[in-house]
Amino acid sequence: MNFTHFPKIELHLHLDCSLSYKVVQQLDPSISPETYQESFIAPPKCIDLADYIRRAIKGVELMQTEQQLRLVTLDLFEQLQADHVIYAEIRFAPLQHLKQGLNPRQVVQIVNDAVEQGIRATGIEAGIILCTLRHYSQQQSLETVHLVEEFKGSRVVGFDIAADEAGFPIGAHIAAFDYAKEKGIACTAHAGEAKGAESVWETLHHFHPSRIGHGVRSAENPALLEFLKHKGIHLEVCPTSNIQTNVYPSITSHTVDTLYKTGISLSINTDARTISDTTLAQEYELLHKIFSWQESHFLQCNLYAIEAAFTTEAVKSRLREKMYAGILSAKQQ
Repeated sequence: MNFTHFPKIELHLHLDCSLSYKVVQQLDPSISPETYQESFIAPPKCIDLADYIRRAIKGVELMQTEQQLRLVTLDLFEQLQADHVIYAEIRFAPLQHLKQGLNPRQVVQIVNDAVEQGIRATGIEAGIILCTLRHYSQQQSLETVHLVEEFKGSRVVGFDIAADEAGFPIGAHIAAFDYAKEKGIACTAHAGEAKGAESVWETLHHFHPSRIGHGVRSAENPALLEFLKHKGIHLEVCPTSNIQTNVYPSITSHTVDTLYKTGISLSINTDARTISDTTLAQEYELLHKIFSWQESHFLQCNLYAIEAAFTTEAVKSRLREKMYAGILSAKQQ
């Protein structure tokens, strides 16, 4: 089964972790293929999540000017088009891109405009999720969520918290998520990756997101699984990334198949296309090979993703039509 032409939805995708060698060469011609491999791509096994995240540093360094941000965003659209993605939510932390004089509002505007350009060029539907980071202060988290509110009606569609969940508690970010809830801002939150089921429980209790980034360790707690299913909380699962960050020793021990069989809403995502050196087609191939997933599994996951997407019902309806038409087309390839 060849999944290259299968239509795909991607909800969990970090912009600063997905720079192709092509765009890195444009931004800094001195970076050799060897340096790119070493600095931008993680090994099959990292020490932990913090070790994995270190591979994003070089990408962020190359995303500090208007031109750099625009080129990186458009490069990602090229990657998505090659992977037959029909809808993507692209996330990044705007406060990481201020080192050469841009202010946070300018950063968001630049990426928003580039996403608009990418949509026009490729026909891919897309939204932007703004991230706060675990090590940020309460003020930085509030500043980020205020940007989501300010850009309401643009391509900015939601709010997230990312980075090292095991290293930093949630206290500094409760105010920002309370604000998001008050303003009706769509939220997702990284949890159940570097920490176990208790991380998902506290995230749900304090942040009230409709989606969980990763969330795979929810499988450790039957009561939590029941809660997720009952509340319709969507899990953004990123299999290869979870193996690299040592959540699981190997793909055969990953919980994705177990989670799917419970009937929980989940999607398959790359997380970081460059750091994990993967595409959605490769993720699908992996699950097909290891867990014997078929077309029906991936269709269901993509339908779950459409339902959980931070977009309008009109767009969701259009995406479902594209999904079924794309599957028919893929069968004829």
